[in-house]
Amino acid sequence: MNKYTCGSRGLMKTPVREPKMSLGTYLKTFKLRYSVFSWLTFAFCLIGQQALFAQSPTDGLMMPKGEICVLANYEFGHFDHYWEGSFLRENQTIATVHRKTALAMAAYGISQKLNVYLGVPFVSTNSTRPNGGKFAGVSGLQDLTIALKYEALKSQVGNGELSGYASLAFSSPVSNYLSDYQPYSLGLGTQQLSWRALLKYKWNSGFYIRATSAYIWRGYTQAEREYYYNNGSYYTTWMDVPSSWNHELVVGKWFFGNSLRLEMNLSSLRSTSGDDIRAYNAPQPTNKVNMDRVGGFVQYYFSSIKGLGVLAYYNRVFQGRNAPELSTLGAGITYQFKL
Repeated sequence: MNKYTCGSRGLMKTPVREPKMSLGTYLKTFKLRYSVFSWLTFAFCLIGQQALFAQSPTDGLMMPKGEICVLANYEFGHFDHYWEGSFLRENQTIATVHRKTALAMAAYGISQKLNVYLGVPFVSTNSTRPNGGKFAGVSGLQDLTIALKYEALKSQVGNGELSGYASLAFSSPVSNYLSDYQPYSLGLGTQQLSWRALLKYKWNSGFYIRATSAYIWRGYTQAEREYYYNNGSYYTTWMDVPSSWNHELVVGKWFFGNSLRLEMNLSSLRSTSGDDIRAYNAPQPTNKVNMDRVGGFVQYYFSSIKGLGVLAYYNRVFQGRNAPELSTLGAGITYQFKL
C-alpha cells in the first residue's frame, strides 16, 4: 500500500499447540493475535506490507532510457493494538509486535515511456515480553516482485503538466514461510497480481497532486492444518486469500530546483471478501482486512554527488478492520546511473 515498492520459516520457542493446554490458557494465548500485511502491500501489492519512494510503480516519476536506480531501504513497524472485526483491542498477551524490513530494489528505463522494477524484502518479526514465552518471531526473505510502468499521457494543461501512468506488478513467495503464523508471519504466502492506474498534475510552481487506484488479486495459500472456519467449515489446507482495492491521494512539492521533495499521503485498503477475526481465536489469511493510513515522505538528491539520494518516511494506520494499528518509520538511500 505504500508508494514506492522500488522467508524462511522461523522456529518457535515452544510449540504453538501444546498437547495438555487447558481451555483457559488456549484462549489467553490466541485471543490477541491478528493479521499483519507486509506491504508492500506492496509496497507494490503489499510486498510487504513496504514503501518504495524513488522511481517506482506507484509514483509519478519515470526512469530515463538506459538508466538504472538502485534502492536500499530499512523500515521499522510496531503495534500494540489491533481491530478484531471493528473492535479495537489491546495486545495484552503478546504485548508490542515489531516488524523490521530490509528492502533491495532496482528500477530500469527500458524506454522513455516504459520502466521495469525488481525488488525483494528481508523481513524479521518479534514480540516484546510478556508474550507467555509461547511464540518466537521469524525472519527470512518474503516475496519477489517484478513490475512494469508505462507512461500513457503527458501534456501541458493550464499552468502545469498532466501525466497518466499504468502499471502491472506480480509477486510470489521466494521462501517456504508459514503464512498462517499470525501476526509474526513474513507475508500472505500467495501469488499477487495488481493493476494500477495513476494520474498526476504538477503546477509550474512545483506543487503537485497525485491519485492512484489499484486492484490487487491474490490466490491461495497453504496452511499447516486441514480444517479452518471462514463463515463456514472448510476441510482443506488451502485458504482463499481475499483480493483488495488500494487507493491513494498524495499532495507534494519540489524545492530547490527539484532537489528536495516533500509529500503527505492518505491511502486506503479494502478487501473484496473474507471473514472477521473471531473473538478468542487466531487470525488467518482469509480475514477481510480494511485499513486507512496517513503518512509523510521526504526525499533529497545531492547536487555534489550526481545520482545519490536519501529518503525518509512515517506512516500510521488510524482506522481499520481485522488490521493492526500499525506505525512505521523508514529510511533509505538511492543511487541512479547509466548502464
